[in-house]
Amino acid sequence: MKITVFFLSLICAIFFSRITNAQIDSSLLKHSATDTAKHGLTMDALYNRPFLKMGKSPVSIGGYMEANWQYVGTSGITAGNQFQFRRFSLFVASTITNKIKFLSEIEYENDPSGDPADAKGGQFEIEYAALDIELHPLLNIRGGMIVNPLGAFNQNHDGPKWEFTDRPIAMTQMLPDTWSNTGFGVYGKEYTGNWMFGYEFYMTGGLNDSIIDNAEGKTFLPAANANPSRFTASASGAPMYTGKISLRNNQVGELGLSYVSDIYNTWQIEGAPVDNKRTAQIYDIDFNTTLPKLNTKIITEWAWVYVQTPPNYTDQYSDKQFGGFIDIVQPIYQGNILGWDHATINLAVRGEYVDWNVGNFSSTGTKMYNDLWSIMPAISFRPTAQTVVRFNYRRQYQRDITGNAIGAALGLTEGYSLGISTYF
Repeated sequence: MKITVFFLSLICAIFFSRITNAQIDSSLLKHSATDTAKHGLTMDALYNRPFLKMGKSPVSIGGYMEANWQYVGTSGITAGNQFQFRRFSLFVASTITNKIKFLSEIEYENDPSGDPADAKGGQFEIEYAALDIELHPLLNIRGGMIVNPLGAFNQNHDGPKWEFTDRPIAMTQMLPDTWSNTGFGVYGKEYTGNWMFGYEFYMTGGLNDSIIDNAEGKTFLPAANANPSRFTASASGAPMYTGKISLRNNQVGELGLSYVSDIYNTWQIEGAPVDNKRTAQIYDIDFNTTLPKLNTKIITEWAWVYVQTPPNYTDQYSDKQFGGFIDIVQPIYQGNILGWDHATINLAVRGEYVDWNVGNFSSTGTKMYNDLWSIMPAISFRPTAQTVVRFNYRRQYQRDITGNAIGAALGLTEGYSLGISTYF
């Protein structure tokens, strides 16, 4: 609870202090041509990408790739040098006619969980394929396969935008990573002076019984990602509701609030009830800003997960989880490097925390743990805004549900990674 209050206070204090400026992705806008309207919020991240126009055709294409080397060990035990080609994404966008647009993303991914020790083999998938019909700036229709607005990272996850080879642990191993579903909804934006307001609301397919029936042996929402049938059927027969509101001031930063509600279990078969309805709910808060003069970027996101579990399940299957991250990125040099006129060298650090079992054991009243801390310093080189070479060091500490260190007496994992990522 103290951790929750601290981070909520930190985010709100920064937002309302009115001492900051700029948008995290403004540099990308300067170097790209996109098939889209005016942007300014994280909800536009999927469209805020470099696209190449194909002559007089209404179709534009783009994409990005990620590859890296890693050496990670726990108390001297290591798999050695690992070379990983993690992602290749292809974007295809089209302005079909005035106020009707289509965007799709096809991705090859060889690290679905974001965990280097848990790569599940390469696979191709359609991550996004949606049609937008613009009725009014505050009322637009979107349908197809959409990326749910579950926080900021779920929508703004492209590798070239980040200084770290690994995705945030809470956003990939507590929340489902790049969570997309088939569905429909509405969205809108309004700009007034320095202020921007946006909202999204969708009804889509959702989670399933695997979030409490999986190989992890715990409540684990990312397990639902492995179920491709969610694109054609809903386990509960009820829609998942996902909503987000975003508020931005150009002199302060952007604050986002997200909410997800879903009946996740198969509670009836052929119309006959076989179980009680059980819900999963997610609350998420995100914030990004850039401090003036120093041009320091701050990106943070924290989420709370609440899952109704069956009464006969043990405490290992938690009904409450909490986690998030904060990134601080400081440019230390900007200018000409080896012929690149607008090159940048950044120092960065990421702090992360995840608790998969918030609360106490029901039988003894003692505290449950199953938590993880991680800190990751980094240095990155950007010859252009769209390409990054990054070197990271991770120091991570993890405990099981009883508080014992995982993997060693100290539960300490250390590792290095060197990676590249670029839009094309």
